[in-house]
Amino acid sequence: MLSVCVASAHAGNQKEEALADSVRIALARAITDAAPPTPQFDNIDARIKYLHWLGEMSTRLKKKLPDVQVRQEFLRTAWYEAKRAGLDPGLVLGLIQVESAFRKYAVSPVGAHGYMQVMPFWSRVIGDGDRSKLFHMQSNLRYGCSILRMYIDMERGNLYLALGRYNGSRGRAEYPNAVLAAWKKWEFQDDPANTPVLTQK
Repeated sequence: MLSVCVASAHAGNQKEEALADSVRIALARAITDAAPPTPQFDNIDARIKYLHWLGEMSTRLKKKLPDVQVRQEFLRTAWYEAKRAGLDPGLVLGLIQVESAFRKYAVSPVGAHGYMQVMPFWSRVIGDGDRSKLFHMQSNLRYGCSILRMYIDMERGNLYLALGRYNGSRGRAEYPNAVLAAWKKWEFQDDPANTPVLTQK
């Protein structure tokens, strides 16, 4: 039994909707893949870019996550899960800032869990039914990134509508605007030509 002190969050309510079997199966596979590998890079410039990102984000996040080991593990996992889902890590960090203010055990009034405020029904729809895993850092980030990617695909690349769907407020401006504003705080400027490659070691 999970016994934690939970802090309230103000996330919206993701809706449980009918998913095509192919979508449900793809999501289920996405959340059960192996743990994040050690990133491997095509060239030294890409590795340097990643290390610069890690250092800069660690400095920015220090007040929210003061423990250096926790902060580094969180950032490495957020980077990996974002890249794996085809998302900008800054967008994911902005969404987490709005959803939970980087609180691992945050619970919203409607029951959304963890960093990315994932609704418990997802653990039944695409997981093994164990909602306590939504308080596990990697599981929460993997669920959240996979679900956001699905919503972006459903909305044919329209991030504004996808964010609204993620929050259960599709068509209203407040939430997408808040996440897009937070994203700007987590932007990282570097040479976009250096693209990292993720491989299992």
